[in-house]
Amino acid sequence: MMNKLVYWGKGLFMCFWFAGCVHSKEAKIINQKAFLLPVIEEKQLERLADTETEKRMRNQRLVDIQEIDSTIQVYLVYATTANFVGKVLYSDIRKAFMLPETARRLADAQRRLKMLRPELSLMVYDAARPMDVQKEMWDKVRGTDKRVYVSNPANGGGLHNYGAAVDLTLVDATGLPLPMGSPFDYFGDEARPDREEELIKQGKMILLHLHNRRLLRKVMTDAGFKILPSEWWHFNLVSREEAKNTLKRIELKNGE
Repeated sequence: MMNKLVYWGKGLFMCFWFAGCVHSKEAKIINQKAFLLPVIEEKQLERLADTETEKRMRNQRLVDIQEIDSTIQVYLVYATTANFVGKVLYSDIRKAFMLPETARRLADAQRRLKMLRPELSLMVYDAARPMDVQKEMWDKVRGTDKRVYVSNPANGGGLHNYGAAVDLTLVDATGLPLPMGSPFDYFGDEARPDREEELIKQGKMILLHLHNRRLLRKVMTDAGFKILPSEWWHFNLVSREEAKNTLKRIELKNGE
């Protein structure tokens, strides 16, 4: 069973620096916003029963990652208002669902991380995403320069819509995210793995951020995931073409 269950309701409060950056006189880095995250200890609360949406996700043969590896932490950003849309998108999803193979490889990445840094853990920000949520995200960025960061549902959506992608970070033994140089879902160069060396030279990132990102990439790629050049937190199980040809999109709005 997982050590902590993130739950929007009454509970204890921890202050997280959301995928935070370390302040440095030598680096011009993005300001971070602290927020309060309610946390209820597992020993105080039985694991929540599936919602109707979660039941339908299981019917599509998706699995809950914390039933595969309870040491992997979960904080679904789109189940809160602390996201780029500014509203709750997962009103009926509280668990990180994904394809069984995605879950198997993620558990392998967690095992590899624990071998290298026993005090650290993976924490999932997003996993399987129903297409109706993808459409709502697209509507938010349609016609803006941010549209390059969101997959167009008219083109089949993205790997999240197949349960074949995961957004995540590293957290320490207290559950605090390690500094990565930009927040999760940051729309800008600071989020791009393919610009890191340049960002270091420009003073927009520091070596600690680069070290943490490289550690995350190592355990994820060694477990078989593919990186995304525009987002340090995003990892794919397969290519988009393979997903479209072999996998089923998560369509829940009008049934399974």
